[in-house]
Amino acid sequence: MNSFRLFLRLSRPLPILGGVLTFALGAGVARYLGASIDWGIYLLGQSWVILLQLSAHYLGDYFAHPADQANAPRTPFSERSDSLGSGKLPRQLVFWAGVSCLSVLASLTVLLISNVGISPSIILMMGVISLAALSYSIPPMRLASSGYGELLMSILITNLVPALAYLLQAGEWHRLLPMATFPLLLLHLGMMMAFEFPDYAADVKYEKNTLLVRIGWRHGMQMHNLLILGGFILLGVAWALGLPDQIALPALLVVMIGAYHVWVMTRIEAGARPNWLLFTVAAAAIFGLTAYLLAYGFWTR
Repeated sequence: MNSFRLFLRLSRPLPILGGVLTFALGAGVARYLGASIDWGIYLLGQSWVILLQLSAHYLGDYFAHPADQANAPRTPFSERSDSLGSGKLPRQLVFWAGVSCLSVLASLTVLLISNVGISPSIILMMGVISLAALSYSIPPMRLASSGYGELLMSILITNLVPALAYLLQAGEWHRLLPMATFPLLLLHLGMMMAFEFPDYAADVKYEKNTLLVRIGWRHGMQMHNLLILGGFILLGVAWALGLPDQIALPALLVVMIGAYHVWVMTRIEAGARPNWLLFTVAAAAIFGLTAYLLAYGFWTR
């Protein structure tokens, strides 16, 4: 049972849930525009995304930065799962779990393409998503420790994953897709920055060049606030440009949590003692609720 819990922690179910939500959002946009959902293709595509995430998580922990190995996770959203080491999961087991996921992923890729046909746009999208996910986690690039990985991962989850889901069902681009997903890009990037604040001291000590380490603590606070507010401003712009009321307005209500989060950040900047658990949970809620409400709106209208 202990090994099961460690593997579950290693799998990082919360980031996987983010991929599930944005994949559902992309397919929901296709359905809203009149596409008939092929549930077999939907499940294959969603399984493909989950397997790619799992392989990146497993191999990412295997090739973990020294800061991740030395620093125990302070919140459920820390980069390190704390599942490897003495009395925990063997490193080789985690490596082969990642390789196994990649092997199944290759089979799913063939199965998916054989079902949807040879579409250059879909093949290109799957290739870009695979390259982005693995470049974030494993050498020689391992962008998670470069200061650029946060932006790459945000683009991957909020733009590329829903685009793949949309293409698998609709096949033709529509402006509603970027209108729904671009605001999520800013919210996701703000969320990833929020997750880095509790581990900032250890990341600086072990020279892990996260985005927050690169720009600094104070500039990071300001950037976080701009990203959260900018995400909701962009969602408001999308509403003004034609995102339907029934879809945009419920998602815009999450701005109240966003405003609270910005207020908490300004308090921390002024010297207040942070509650990192509550802070990171609120950050996850801002992105997760907005993505869910957008997806729900497209699926039910």
